[in-house]
Formats: sequence, structure tokens, C-alpha cells
Amino acid sequence: MLDPMSIYTDPIFKDLSDIVFLDEKWFYITKKTGRYYILPQEEEPYRTCKNKIFIPKVMFLCAIARPRMDSGGNCTFDGKIGCFPFVTYEPAKRTSKNRAAGTLEMKPIMSVTKEVMRSFIIDKVLPAIREKWPSEDRGKPIFIQQDNARPHIDASDPLFCEAAKQEGFDIKLICQPPNSPDFNVLDLGFFASLQSIQYKKGCRTLAELVAVVQKEFEEYDPTLSNRIFASLQLAMIEAMKVGGGNNYKMPHVSKPVLEKENKLPMQMKCDLNLVQEVCRQLNE
Repeated sequence: MLDPMSIYTDPIFKDLSDIVFLDEKWFYITKKTGRYYILPQEEEPYRTCKNKIFIPKVMFLCAIARPRMDSGGNCTFDGKIGCFPFVTYEPAKRTSKNRAAGTLEMKPIMSVTKEVMRSFIIDKVLPAIREKWPSEDRGKPIFIQQDNARPHIDASDPLFCEAAKQEGFDIKLICQPPNSPDFNVLDLGFFASLQSIQYKKGCRTLAELVAVVQKEFEEYDPTLSNRIFASLQLAMIEAMKVGGGNNYKMPHVSKPVLEKENKLPMQMKCDLNLVQEVCRQLNE
């Protein structure tokens, strides 16, 4: 993740503009418990569900890249590749008060296998990248970073490699280091921010849940997304300081303030002595 031309003199991170971060997350219709602020004369809110252990949920596959701004601070590419729910549509077998027999019903895919993941990446993620990627960088390599979950396909998967070369694109799969949840911008803050907004909408059905999550994904402020990419570089620096572990605390650098002053760097600098020490540990 460091610029190779700067490692031995003044180490600096790459701008990460060529990486698409990919990950999955369960989104629940509601939480088991919630906090409400009410007036003395108000009644406590009452919620019901069939079973609080089995709250309806849908898994989403999200892909985002780093937003890009012009010299005037205007967003030219929001980085939002797509947010795809793992669902299928099946015709209703019986007529009920809610729908007639034969009406297509949304059913969540509860077991995401490697075959399901392959089909979603090839049929949904890759076309979205080809459609939305900035035209000036379409001839350059694009990396899709995923974690090491079992359902994820290998970087050398033949079906993926064939699809990744279509229309002149050069798209490759890479895996983040094992046991490193903070090295993915989705886990680092994007998912938590998205879910906190979703809980406020009060969804009642899976269709409403999917609609709300996708709507909030499309409306998510690219400025906030860009801050998470800055946090990613800070997380990597802190992980280097503790020898590659997760036992560190994220530093606070007042990113909103730096942003207002136009001082938030796209590429964080790293201490030369720290980089040399990490290289020594890796060589050993």
C-alpha cells in the first residue's frame, strides 16, 4: 500500500484510487433493544415481532472505491460501485390477504456459497465497475480487495479471470491480510454508518429493508466516504507500530476540520524508521 518510489526516502501511501473494496454484511429489520427519549406524558413505544431470536435479515454485497474530487472540490466520481442484496424472487404458492397466488415474493439467500458469490461478482459487480469507472483510468489495472472468507472465490478463478478482461478492462482480485478487519473501508466505518441510518427508517418487510439500504447507499455523502479512506491509512500505520496486530487505538486527527481547511491529505505519510523496522521484522 506504500508508494514503491518513496519507501527508502520519504514513505507515503498510495492514493488507493485503483482499489474496489468488497465485503458482505447482514442488515436486520430491527434491533432487539432500542433507546428512546420520551416526555413524561408519553407512552413507551411498543414493538412486536414473531421471534426476537430470528429477526428478518438480508445480506448485502457492497463494493466501493475512493471518491474523486476536482480542483474546486466538486465530486467527479462518488466511488459507489453497488450494493447488491442476496435475494431471490419466487412465486407465492397460496393466496393470502397480502398477495395473490403467483405473485413474486422476495426471499433472502440464507447460505451464500462460493457459486453464489462468483455469480454476484461476475454478473453484478464487474458490470457495475465497467459502467461507473472513470473513463480516464479504464486502461489501468483495477484491484478488487476481499477478505479471506470461505465463500470468496480465488484470485485465479478461471470464470472470473475471463469476465474481468472484457471490454478492455484489467480487473484483478486481491485478498487483505488475515485477521485484519480494519483494513477494509466497509468494516472500518461505512457499514456501521449505513446501518445506523437504516435503523431509523422503521422497516416492516424485507422489500422495505432492501429499498432503504440501497437508497441510503446511493445517497451516502462521498465526503464521508473519503474520510474513511484516510482512516484506513491511519489504521495501517498504527498496525505497523504494534507489529501487525489489531491491539491499537485509532488516532483522532480532526478530519472534518482538516477538510474544511483543505488540508486533509489523500496520501498519508509514514515514518521512515517505522517502515525500516517493519521491513526488518518481515525479513526475519
